[in-house]
Amino acid sequence: MKKLWITCVSIALAGTLNAQDVKIGLKLGMNIASVNGSNANNLDSRTGFIIGATSEVSLTEKFSIQPELLYSVQGAQQKDNFKYDLNYVLLPIMAKYYVAKGFSVEAGPQFAFLIKDQLVPIDQYNGGGKENTDAENFDLAANFGIGYQFDSGIFFQTRYNLGLIAISENPDIKNGVFQMTLGYQF
Repeated sequence: MKKLWITCVSIALAGTLNAQDVKIGLKLGMNIASVNGSNANNLDSRTGFIIGATSEVSLTEKFSIQPELLYSVQGAQQKDNFKYDLNYVLLPIMAKYYVAKGFSVEAGPQFAFLIKDQLVPIDQYNGGGKENTDAENFDLAANFGIGYQFDSGIFFQTRYNLGLIAISENPDIKNGVFQMTLGYQF
């Protein structure tokens, strides 16, 4: 896993250093996160936030690579019982194609590194406190999205992150996250 992380960062940095046109920016937004799998029937989606830095490396007039470094609050909840908190540092590397002026479609892998995992009772006063889960430290997702960027540098994106590997063996579940973000590119 360490080799995979070093390879991904090296590719992202190499592209940035050799590119003719590089833009950097900040973005923030909202997640609607859920977990999917054989034992996820009684778990509902939950909202969280996402914030971080983005760069866009133009390779041609219409095609670019967009590596990002993000902090994301994800998980699920069981109504009236508990919240399943999963907080990640994300490294998506998106291939971005402009289909019209300002309008783009994007797809690419996302590498996620777990930094917090907890089951939190909804009513902490009626017994029990926070407890750690058995969530995996690494997650891999396929991302798909669309975006629009104004000439001023303001942009918005919607994206879906489809978890590709199980984040827990008991229960066997995968992440699924719908994101809506707003940002500014310099």
